[in-house]
Amino acid sequence: MTAADALPAIRWLHLLAAAVWTGGLIVLGALVVALRRAGAPRELLRAAARQFGRVSWTAMAIALITGVAQVELMHLDWGYGRLHVKLGLVALAIVVALAHQLTARRTSPALRGALEGLVLLISLGIFAAAVAL
Repeated sequence: MTAADALPAIRWLHLLAAAVWTGGLIVLGALVVALRRAGAPRELLRAAARQFGRVSWTAMAIALITGVAQVELMHLDWGYGRLHVKLGLVALAIVVALAHQLTARRTSPALRGALEGLVLLISLGIFAAAVAL
């Protein structure tokens, strides 16, 4: 099997990881709202957020690794402007998600929700940038 033969599997894994990251944001956002309205204890919300963090950061790592692999296997120019846009959005999503994760215990629900929404919007922008590639 050549590297080019592996490209479809790498692309599939990349798309799956991106879908897990972004889809997870949507599901977690809806779930947290429903749980809060139902009066769920804060520890339950924290447990859900921790588990989502494990899954989502794993998905992001897989997306990064497979993204780099695709660029290399397809011999894309790292200087390509549209690729820079996507990479910039990925970096921004990581920074905002990490900031949210590190400050969640001491920020208000409104600020946490705003940061989660921002990560989702950036993630949707990543999808748009990927389509434009």
